[in-house]
Formats: sequence, structure tokens, C-alpha cells
Amino acid sequence: MNSLNSSITSLINQAKSLPADQRALVVDALLRSLNPLQLDIESAWTQVAKQRLAEIQDNTVELQSAKQVFKEIDDLLD
Repeated sequence: MNSLNSSITSLINQAKSLPADQRALVVDALLRSLNPLQLDIESAWTQVAKQRLAEIQDNTVELQSAKQVFKEIDDLLD
């Protein structure tokens, strides 16, 4: 961090001194400032998640374990 100016270094050190949950909030806020939410995309993903949850609750889909899914992927890659 030698090349950073002193105010940035100070800010980073202050952030490091925060509890983990507060550091996570700072990181999230900074990342969101670089990649703002696209509400239309977020809304679409929310709808997909709700639909999938409903399918699971209604037993209209067959669930597979992660172990089985990764085995199938490995088989495809062999």
C-alpha cells in the first residue's frame, strides 16, 4: 500500500478495524457503487427464484443432490 495516498491508507485501516459484519457492509456498498443494481434483472431473478421455490414446495420437480449433479458433470467432462 506504499503507493496509496495517506487518506486512502487511513480509510482502509479504519475499515479493517471494524467488526467483520460491518466490514462486509462496507465492501457490499463499495461493490454496489461499482456495479449498480439493474432492477429489471434483479426482478427477473427474483421471479425465477420464486417459481423454483413453488415447484419444490409443490413437488413438481425432481431434486438431485449436489453430489449427483457434480458426478454427472464429471462424467460429461471425461
